[in-house]
Amino acid sequence: MPAKQERILIFGAGVIGSMYAIKLIEAGFDVSLFAQSNRFKSLRENGLQYIEKGTVRSIQVNVLDTLENDDVYDFIFVTVRYDRSESALLALKDNQSKNIVTMTSNSIGFSSWLDIVGERLLPAFPGFGGQIKDGVLHARFLPKMIAATAFGEMNGVVTERIENLAELFATAKLPYVIKKDMQAYLITHSVSDIAMLSVLHAENKIIDKKTARTRKTARKITVTLKTYLRAIQKAGVSIDPPMLKMVLKFPNLFLDLFFMAWLRTKMVRDMMLPDYANSANNEMVQLSNDLSKFLSQNDITSEIHV
Repeated sequence: MPAKQERILIFGAGVIGSMYAIKLIEAGFDVSLFAQSNRFKSLRENGLQYIEKGTVRSIQVNVLDTLENDDVYDFIFVTVRYDRSESALLALKDNQSKNIVTMTSNSIGFSSWLDIVGERLLPAFPGFGGQIKDGVLHARFLPKMIAATAFGEMNGVVTERIENLAELFATAKLPYVIKKDMQAYLITHSVSDIAMLSVLHAENKIIDKKTARTRKTARKITVTLKTYLRAIQKAGVSIDPPMLKMVLKFPNLFLDLFFMAWLRTKMVRDMMLPDYANSANNEMVQLSNDLSKFLSQNDITSEIHV
C-alpha cells in the first residue's frame, strides 16, 4: 500500500486505460475509471475482466460516466486515441485537477492540447497493447526495454510532479522512462505507425494475409518508414528511440527480412482484423493530416506525401 494513497482517474476504458487501472488498483491506489455507454454498463455489472494465464479474471473498479469539476485527482490519465484526444481534454477543461497525463500512443504536437488544459498537460506514451474482445481485456506485453511507459515535461525539466509520477509507477512495478523531449519521441513513434499501417490498410482496405506476407509488402514498409524518418529529421525532430535512428543506416535487404518476419506475427494478424482496422483508421487519417501540416510548416513538402 502506498504511503500516500494517490487519487487517480483514468479517462478512457479501452485497452490502455483498463491495463493501467488493473496495475494501479493492485498496487493499492485509489483508482476511478471513466467509461461510457456499453463499456460503462459492462464494468458496473462484471468488473474489469481480463485474461491472465488463459483464465478470465475480474477486478472491481470504481467506474464513472460523469465527472464533476470539483472532483479533484492527483493525476488524470487520458487514455484515448489521438483522434479523440481533443474531445477528452475539452471534457476535462474545467476540472480542477492539476496534472493531466495524456497517455495517447501517437501525437504530432501539443499546441491544441495546451490551448485546452494549459500547463496541467503532461505528455506520456503508454507501455501496453492488446485488444478487448467481448468485454474481456487481452493484454499484449512487449519486452520492458520496448514497452516502458514514457513521460516527461514539455520543456524536459524533471519537476516534482515528474518525480511523483515516477514514484507512482515504481510502486505499481510498472516500467517507465523519463524523456527530455516527449514531442520528438511521440512524433517518431507516430511516423513508424503511419508507415506500417498505411501499407497494411492501403486505400482504406485491409490487404489480404497472403499479400501481407510478401517481400513486396515488406519493401513498401522499409521505403515508407525511411522516407518518413528522413523527413522528420530534416524538420529538426530528434529521432527517438535511437533504435529507429539506426533504421536509416540499415540496408533495405536487412529491413525487408525483419519486416517479413514481423508481418507473420500475431500482432500483425490482430492489426488486420476489421474491428482494429476500423478503429485505427480515423486515428491514422488525423495523424497523417497533422504530420503533413507539421512538415509543411517546416518547409518539408517534396520528400513526403502523407
